[in-house]
Amino acid sequence: MRRTRIFALLAGAMTLFTVSANAQQSVVDAVNRFGRLDNWSQREVKESSLIGGATKTLYEFYGNQETVFTGKTPFKAPEGYLWRTNNVLAIVAGVVKTNNTVFPEERGNGYCARIETHIEEVKALGIVNMDVTCQGAFFIGALPEPITTTKDPMAKVMYGIPFTGCPKSIRLDIKADVGYEVIRGTGFSKLKAMGYNDAAEITVLLQKRWEDEEGNVHALRVGTAIWRIHEDIPEWINGYDLKIEYGDITGKPFYKDYMGMKTDPETAFHAINSNGRNVIIQEDGWAPEGTEPTHLVINIISSCGKAFYGGVGNTVWVDNIQIVM
Repeated sequence: MRRTRIFALLAGAMTLFTVSANAQQSVVDAVNRFGRLDNWSQREVKESSLIGGATKTLYEFYGNQETVFTGKTPFKAPEGYLWRTNNVLAIVAGVVKTNNTVFPEERGNGYCARIETHIEEVKALGIVNMDVTCQGAFFIGALPEPITTTKDPMAKVMYGIPFTGCPKSIRLDIKADVGYEVIRGTGFSKLKAMGYNDAAEITVLLQKRWEDEEGNVHALRVGTAIWRIHEDIPEWINGYDLKIEYGDITGKPFYKDYMGMKTDPETAFHAINSNGRNVIIQEDGWAPEGTEPTHLVINIISSCGKAFYGGVGNTVWVDNIQIVM
């Protein structure tokens, strides 16, 4: 889209959210506080007897180890908790199923998050025999529950929160075990080795989003920091700063194709528009430096490909995540 057309749309469009300075600081404080990952809760969900009836545990990083919820009540974030895992409750055709790919793990006197890619088996003698490749994800945003269909998995997650600041970086402690061969596991065919190796990824985006008259959500890319982790990090790197670059970065020496606009429907982000409809966020181009964003995305994933593809065994550990202003 031509720049003149972009700014004509901006001039006549409705911004999805506005954020006051105090609210912005509250966002930073909340992300940083829960990003310490020392407090976590668990939900205990009994799966349907049709698929074995086991009681499974789903973790989130708020509360404390004694915070235990039981039953199949959908997740609802407590006040101030902006992080979300893709540990999820699904009820498809009346069948209750769970998946957990993000775990608390002891680290020193506290905890970190372990984010992993694994195969989830769904088996019922003579009825169901499915193997699904599941990628671990830890992000800020929302994942409404229960999941009721396996179609269009990227549409299930609402990445990003309202935010108007321009941070310098995202700081975190990290280690990684990556590079496993990608396995396709959609559940509808046999597992298939794809012949190439996987990487973990940390994505930080600042976007200026708006909604047009037809309810489509557009965005300009204000800031970008994407680290694709191809090599193991066997020992903790503490206080790693992932610097956020502003404006058009296509001419920078570090630029890679995967840092560009998210236009592929299989990997594009989604949002709920003002009419309550789930729509793709259409990234239209790069915002000029100095543009104020409306949204911040932080997404840490154990596999960088599309849904149901991943290096089984890929694991990334993170701790002490914070926004640096």
